Amino acid sequence: MSAPLPNPGRRPAAGRPLRIALVAPGRGATGGQETQASTLEDRLRSEGHRVRRIPIDPVPPPSLRWTRGVPYVRTLFNEAQYMRSLTTVRFADVVHVFSASYWSFLLSPLPAILSGRLFRRRVVLHYHSGEAEEHLGHWGMLVHPWLRLADALVVPSLYLREVFAAHGYDTRLIPNVIETDRFRFRPRTPLEPRFVSTRNLDPGYRVDVTLRAFALLRERFPEATLLIAGCGREEERLRDLARELGPQGIRFLGALDRSHMPELLERSHVYLNASVIDNQPVSILEAFAAGVPVVTTVPGDLRHMVRDGETGAIVPPGDPRAMANAAAALFDRPDRTRRIAEKAREEAERHAWAAVRDDWMRAYGREAVTA
Repeated sequence: MSAPLPNPGRRPAAGRPLRIALVAPGRGATGGQETQASTLEDRLRSEGHRVRRIPIDPVPPPSLRWTRGVPYVRTLFNEAQYMRSLTTVRFADVVHVFSASYWSFLLSPLPAILSGRLFRRRVVLHYHSGEAEEHLGHWGMLVHPWLRLADALVVPSLYLREVFAAHGYDTRLIPNVIETDRFRFRPRTPLEPRFVSTRNLDPGYRVDVTLRAFALLRERFPEATLLIAGCGREEERLRDLARELGPQGIRFLGALDRSHMPELLERSHVYLNASVIDNQPVSILEAFAAGVPVVTTVPGDLRHMVRDGETGAIVPPGDPRAMANAAAALFDRPDRTRRIAEKAREEAERHAWAAVRDDWMRAYGREAVTA
């Protein structure tokens, strides 16, 4: 059993802007961690804090770009560049480390934690993975001793807080932040069969179920469309499946960075998600903010975010017909669908910067919050 996190008390001096080393995927990477890191970086900079981004996936120099296509060699060169960049944490007050699970934890967060301790800086570990339960339960000495080195352990969801508490950890719960002001809320009246998915094309997100549900919806709405924004190792298989089901109305958009999401959601009327591994997906919070009704499974923290018939429609995992039926029901009860979208927008407001800012200042060691 792991002991609660220690708090050595290393706190930045009050009264001046913070210097923050933000260890995270680089700008332009895909996934929720990059979105979170960039949103936090922008908001912190707007308040005068000095943020140095340390990408865990540094771009190699031109002479070494060839390594990106060679497994193992790519990892070796990436790790060498990344480790070298960690020496800059000595200039920071706080080392804010984004963390996933499994081998990613050992390759990226762990070196940053050790660097922060070496230079006696305050280390804030920001853990995101929906696979935390298995990671903490089965990785033993490869994870627990290192987690205890952080000065603060931050999780974005009740789900992760419960997982870490079961292993004896005290965590700070700070919800994922979204820029609600970038998303125009509007009722979808009348609701049109314009569906969207913005999950990466990886096995845990089960975009294959979304495609099969859309094929069923197309039987009722022949003019229906489905926009799929994302990339991943299942892309070829999913494109093949789309052709098999009949590609009419389906469009794969590839990876889109966060600047394109407001426009994409503005064009969309119903969000479909079939994930089986998840935490607190920013993509669904963005749909909430834009007024796009969500039909979803509820792994991880989604069971806290989405309340059936109140902030969204809940369906069982791996069941395309149930997803299609729940989506079709939105069209049959427009007043109920409008109320769902309004309540979902209220949920999204809990994740605005104003709602989480003070919590981040306290995690960084600032008891008195400065403007």
